[in-house]
Amino acid sequence: MKTYNELYLSARNVLRQYGVEGCNLEARLLVAQAAGKSTADLLRDMNLYTTPGIEAKVTDYLARRLRGEPVAYITGAWEFYGLPMTVTPDVLIPRMDTEILVDAAKEILVGRKMDARILDLCCGSGCIACALGHELPASKLVAVDISASALEVCRKNLAANRLSSRCITLQADATAAPPLSIGSFDLIVSNPPYIASDEIIELESSVRDYEPIWALDGGKDGLRFYKGILKYWKSLLRPGGFILFEVGEDQAEVVKEMVLAAGFAAADTRKDTQGIERVVIGQMYDLDKSF
Repeated sequence: MKTYNELYLSARNVLRQYGVEGCNLEARLLVAQAAGKSTADLLRDMNLYTTPGIEAKVTDYLARRLRGEPVAYITGAWEFYGLPMTVTPDVLIPRMDTEILVDAAKEILVGRKMDARILDLCCGSGCIACALGHELPASKLVAVDISASALEVCRKNLAANRLSSRCITLQADATAAPPLSIGSFDLIVSNPPYIASDEIIELESSVRDYEPIWALDGGKDGLRFYKGILKYWKSLLRPGGFILFEVGEDQAEVVKEMVLAAGFAAADTRKDTQGIERVVIGQMYDLDKSF
């Protein structure tokens, strides 16, 4: 039998041989999952011996990973904004780019409206709602998605992060009229599907073949959800309220123009770590509030 360290090194070498950039991290995650340990516990137990069953699981996980399956779906777990997230093939894997959306919301609300009522549209795994709920402990949130299976994952993440008492989930279509009883909000945040339909085929196989297409496909021009949200959901914003969108590369200017055309008083953008305009912010009219 191998020690955990030997099993980790073996898995890392296989991943490295096949050109996996994050081979060190992914090997740790796969071995930890196979052993039923946290990565911290794995590091503590590196000199202990594994079992044939654990070695067999790692072999199976490596085969799945080398076929292109994302490690997050193999392990069923990921991290977003420092919080643990359950992920399944029913939801997108949270991306670091989306943390810019959370940063922008915090920038707006901290010191201005700490007890804000926030709507997360197209919530998926609920990673945005969890991050905002954690960072703004006086806030109240509503997480909305059209997918019942995505909402099930979202509820698990809210519960795991002790946010169930402050966030409710609703099944609704972001491109149609909202439920009548949903109320009003200080801030609407959304990371909607924004890939143009004919560009889906060009995505990396690990995304195209494993992540849910319905959570990626933004229609013919990639703008279907922005149009629907601005048409049907902006009326839920209170005076001076904000709407925040994550956008794809080269979409920021056109979405910013759509926000202004929809009657918002002002619009702005925020860049991600690579200098790409990743977030569009719109503010409703209010004499007492401005950017």
